[in-house]
Amino acid sequence: MEQFRLPQINMPRMELPASIRNVLTEAEEKLSHRPKLLQLFKNCFPNTLETTTKLMDDGTTFVITGDIPASWLRDSVEQVMHYVPFAKEDAALQRMIGGLVKRHIQYIHIDPYANAFNESANDWHWNKADVTDMGPWVWERKFEIDSLCFSMRLAYAYWKETGLTDIFDAGFKSAMRIIYELFRTEQRHMEQSPYRFMRNNGIRQDSLANGGLGMPVNYTGMVWSGFRSSDDACDFHYNIPGNMFAVVALRHMQEFAEWVFRDTGFLQELKALEEDIHHGIQLYGIYRHPEFGPIYAYETDGFGNYCLMDDAGTPGLLSIPYLGYVTADDPIYQNTRLFALSKANPFYFEGRAAKGIGSPHTPEGYVWHMALSMQGLTAVTKEEKLEMIATLEATDAGTGYMHEGFLADDPAVYTRSWFAWSNSLFSQLVYQAMKEGIL
Repeated sequence: MEQFRLPQINMPRMELPASIRNVLTEAEEKLSHRPKLLQLFKNCFPNTLETTTKLMDDGTTFVITGDIPASWLRDSVEQVMHYVPFAKEDAALQRMIGGLVKRHIQYIHIDPYANAFNESANDWHWNKADVTDMGPWVWERKFEIDSLCFSMRLAYAYWKETGLTDIFDAGFKSAMRIIYELFRTEQRHMEQSPYRFMRNNGIRQDSLANGGLGMPVNYTGMVWSGFRSSDDACDFHYNIPGNMFAVVALRHMQEFAEWVFRDTGFLQELKALEEDIHHGIQLYGIYRHPEFGPIYAYETDGFGNYCLMDDAGTPGLLSIPYLGYVTADDPIYQNTRLFALSKANPFYFEGRAAKGIGSPHTPEGYVWHMALSMQGLTAVTKEEKLEMIATLEATDAGTGYMHEGFLADDPAVYTRSWFAWSNSLFSQLVYQAMKEGIL
């Protein structure tokens, strides 16, 4: 739930690139028989560009989350991922997406432990009393393993789609080294990490125990994370979907090292780290569930303790194939998916209006629109995909946009009316269904 807001940044309205206008025209033709879905798509698809994006004078791009005047590494990537497939022939999109990659590289150099940043060194913070090593650029300094992975995800997608290499300068390679060294340090968090975080606001999920160090963990080869993709503290600090994402990010970084920077030594270092993490996931991250069989745990500490749940945020267990760690037909993933979409998951809720995955970040009984979109994006049948689209269409509370969480019994009760990531993920699902011809 929302705690504290600084005044909203006045973001200039960005003119829509030609390729994005073309998508909206295509939707008018293909969704004309579903007027409400069409209007939702026309609202949500350009929402990031129209309301949260600012092209900076230095050639970078600043993207706020929506109702919070800061840029999350994770959110800002997922806010623009649905635009990447249209960037190859669109210089305006190249400027925007490439500029966001460059902005991320600047932020990683400022503080690789931070999850959210300001537009300038204005010393704005989510909570000025946080007990950690803050700086004027940093809005929040919750270390979440996925944040750095998302930066590499966007760079890789941009490169593969456009073939452009303008983002790969010395600063980019230096940021890769920073990520690599941080991951190596956090493999042995208890012994080597300088990172601490406490927020004395009385909310357990906002602080790390043990004087800000976190609960003890055993060495596993995986990378320690302080917080989840929901910005809530981990129970056991090896977040499995986050480490899966790190494996994928390291594979991307290996391609950068081999084909862009021609650095075979760094390539081998990245490969060895990827193998460490992957081995740790397979050895420590699989739980033998009495009902579902072998499933991926959400978190573990390496001492035999497990957190069995899924959260609506990405990376989560549901999003494993979306991130590229395994394919959707992987047997353990399918077992895990059955678990996540059942009442065995303590954050799966069913109500009169919807059923799906929520989060400890929002009240009990709240389903997240992002979880419904992700369920559709990772579905193996068109029937499930269409069911998710229908549920999303029916639960916007008449606002024309997606939200964060909403009460499963009453979608009119919801959190975050302006949450661009949710709008983008919904748009990605609907456009995918349009291209598949199933709407």
